[in-house]
Amino acid sequence: MTFRRLFTAVALFSTLLSGCAADKNPMTDNAVSAASAKGGMVATRSALASQVGANILGRGGNAIDAAVAVGFALAVTHPAAGNLGGGGFMVISLADGTTVANDHREMAPGRATKDMFLDIDSQVVEGLSIRSHLASGVPGSVAGLLDALTKYGTMSRAEVLQPAIDLAKNGIVLDEDLAGSFQRNSQKFANYPASAAIFSRDGQAYEVGDLWVQADLAAALERIKAEGKAGFYAGKTADLLVAEMQRGGGLISHADLRNYHSVWRQTIASSYRSYDIVSMPPPSSGGILLVQMLNMLETVDIAGMGYGSVQSIHTLIEAERRAYADRATYLGDSDFYPVPISKLTDKAYALERFADFDPSEASTSQDTGAGQIPAESMETTHASIIDGQGNAVAYTTTLNLSYGNKIVVPGAGFLLNNEMDDFVLKENVANYYGLIGGEANSIQPGKRMLSSMSPTIVLKDDQPVLVTGSPGGSTIITTTLQVIVNVLDHGMSLADAVASPRFHHQWLPEEVLIEPGALTQQTRTELEAMGHNEIVLLEQDALLGDANSVMRTAQGFVGVADPRGGGAAVGVRASK
Repeated sequence: MTFRRLFTAVALFSTLLSGCAADKNPMTDNAVSAASAKGGMVATRSALASQVGANILGRGGNAIDAAVAVGFALAVTHPAAGNLGGGGFMVISLADGTTVANDHREMAPGRATKDMFLDIDSQVVEGLSIRSHLASGVPGSVAGLLDALTKYGTMSRAEVLQPAIDLAKNGIVLDEDLAGSFQRNSQKFANYPASAAIFSRDGQAYEVGDLWVQADLAAALERIKAEGKAGFYAGKTADLLVAEMQRGGGLISHADLRNYHSVWRQTIASSYRSYDIVSMPPPSSGGILLVQMLNMLETVDIAGMGYGSVQSIHTLIEAERRAYADRATYLGDSDFYPVPISKLTDKAYALERFADFDPSEASTSQDTGAGQIPAESMETTHASIIDGQGNAVAYTTTLNLSYGNKIVVPGAGFLLNNEMDDFVLKENVANYYGLIGGEANSIQPGKRMLSSMSPTIVLKDDQPVLVTGSPGGSTIITTTLQVIVNVLDHGMSLADAVASPRFHHQWLPEEVLIEPGALTQQTRTELEAMGHNEIVLLEQDALLGDANSVMRTAQGFVGVADPRGGGAAVGVRASK
């Protein structure tokens, strides 16, 4: 599957551009509003979820309390990606300088096999890893959120869960975004009676302004409030989930649910210029690739090249190409495969990888393989949170594709993920996002599939100054990279850094994806002359990322909800 098909992109022809003017950019042509506050800041894809998080901070909760409340709220207000039936990653920076990462990525069920998505001829069965019960890994979100609350939160389970319960029980008024999303996916929901019952009303599409009540989901959240993890991984909810697996031929069992646990991991940490970068370790590929690319960029003067210049774009593309080549070879679940983390994130290794960089000519992905080392769409969602005490959380969660496999657990009201597609189904065969891989990311029982999620915190003098991340499948990492470079190298305001048009290269396929407004005709011509021949212009409904971000400044806190996705940043007054 190519990126043209994946992103419904169209080729960038010169007729679309004229003179030296860039394409019209809907993000930067209109002013992007930034929220400001003295007491803390929350930025998410959902205005309701952002308000939930801000209310928690306003009541004295810390950033971890707010993140957990936001996570459960997103399961109600942003069901395309917010979830109980999926997984995610959380990077935490505490006021005392401690940084830690919680891995609550989904796991392959105990009965999963390496070749489970292949036919008798060893060919990948189309759609089986996306549109079936077999596509679901064991959910991790509930365990991860509750473990974070227990370890670093200050509020009770009831306090952080009640806002989500109230939203589900009392209903939310559907805006254009949600109602339109339900309508666009109605035919897919129609394949499953429980899904159709939730996302339509008596067989009719919901409309803007309708009240959407989720009674089954409210009851599932109530069980979590009352019983903690046992309210999801055991008891009624677990019985309902396993019954649906058995009905549809899925693999998740009671034993899989009992055995699931989130994992506290050491963050990927490095320096970039005068800042410290803290991001997610494997099974995320995001932190390693982000650090690797920043290490390469640190060897050149990106600021001096100027934002949007031919030289800066060429340099970033070449760094991306090399990092994604390494991803395909070396990245996987480090509990199952010896991922060479220290080597991949070493600055000396970055020098080796970038030694063949030619400032005047593009390399080719065929000739740019993985480095030599001795024997990681809108389908995800990201929240950034910072409190007035110096704690910060970068939280990214997902069902994989929008609404996962579209299957709602009857009686429990939540959607199942289709994360098994993030494994390598067959060596060197691309997944939905066009990514390839090998043994490092092969399917094994209990293994966590490789991800591109990149929740990241930038520190200065041990204090968080930028919290960012994004959805977008394989484009998550490059989106996060560009937000960071825009702020740290180009000196942009957070609003401009988030709104600025983006581009993406991932080694294979040999394509540079660009948003409208990313290139002038002259820049495109010069890039093509360097050898960047496959430049693909994305359509307006297929833009790169949704980088909801927050910053700490000398004046207080700033938050920006990415205009590509909507949502809101909500600040908190300083306590008296």
